Amino acid sequence: MKFTISSSALLSLLSTTGKVVSSKNTLPILDYFLFDLKDGKLKVTASDLETTLVGTIAVENVEREGVIAAPVKLMLDSLKEFSEQPLTIEADENTWEITISWKSGSLSIPGSSGLSYPALPALGEDKCEVELDVDMMIGGINKTIFATADDDLHPVMNGIYVNLAKGVVTFVATDAHKLVKHTCEEEAMAAEASFILPKKPASLLRGILLKEDDAVKVAFDKKNVIFYLKNSTLVCRLVEGIYPNYNAVIPTANPNKVIVDRVEILNAIKRVAVCSNQATNLVEFNINNNSINLATKDIDFSYSANECVSCAYEGTPIVIGFKSTFLVDILSNIETPSVIIELADSTRAGVFKPLYDEPQSANTLMLLMPMMINA
Repeated sequence: MKFTISSSALLSLLSTTGKVVSSKNTLPILDYFLFDLKDGKLKVTASDLETTLVGTIAVENVEREGVIAAPVKLMLDSLKEFSEQPLTIEADENTWEITISWKSGSLSIPGSSGLSYPALPALGEDKCEVELDVDMMIGGINKTIFATADDDLHPVMNGIYVNLAKGVVTFVATDAHKLVKHTCEEEAMAAEASFILPKKPASLLRGILLKEDDAVKVAFDKKNVIFYLKNSTLVCRLVEGIYPNYNAVIPTANPNKVIVDRVEILNAIKRVAVCSNQATNLVEFNINNNSINLATKDIDFSYSANECVSCAYEGTPIVIGFKSTFLVDILSNIETPSVIIELADSTRAGVFKPLYDEPQSANTLMLLMPMMINA
């Protein structure tokens, strides 16, 4: 294998695909990139067995094609030290030595045979194929990924649930304390299917999608999903299991409604949370007469804080407690200047919604379970 490539272009490709690589790989070969040079294109693969990312780039002056495994850390550490310039990369198929040459020098690093690199999984005959809008996918992942869990006992909560129905695509994430449901209108959607996308590939996909322009082709069966992108392909194993009935936990009768400036209440929560109990992070909301009184205290250290925020309120006076860190997460992931908070009573979940000036094709609902307030 021998070819010439831009140092910055190769570094960009390896940096993106290298995010898949785990720090604790079970197979030594997974600490390597798989380089496959054919027909003037270099295909770079990185995998952790659960997730595989394949990136493709055009190269110049191809003298010999071939396949070799290149060490991830050494390749990235080497390329980071180069300014933009052409590099000639040559691999010896007998010794597996990789030589990188440039105008004023060269370096050699040990490679390996690519024959033992894991093959990409194939989808079953029952696969479903759809095309999804790029902006819709970015929005769906951005709105929900923060609410996913890290729960070994309930693995289905460790990913984003994507439900495809006629004319609608729904993204859902929950960790049993907070829940986000992001619904997008998609007239062309005719499929009736669903899958649970794990958090790691969802985060990777979000970064790659920012460089995409066209609709993304998605194919999946019961075990794996493949995202076909412009210059890359992402393959990942799905979370298997039945997702909780999220609609059942969303309260529908919420007679108490608050409209408040999102940034104002977010900053107020951050200020009073400094004095909250470190174990609970409890913030007490006392809502009455078009105002929200936020209060926190830590009896053990004699800390306390309170702040009053004006709002528009319809309903009876209510006192309810929430975890401040979850409140900050939710309010930070709503983009509108004002937010609607819908409440039933102090024991039922609060519903947070962005307040739009005009109807939107996508709607977001965020739910937060309350905390018990100790007298």
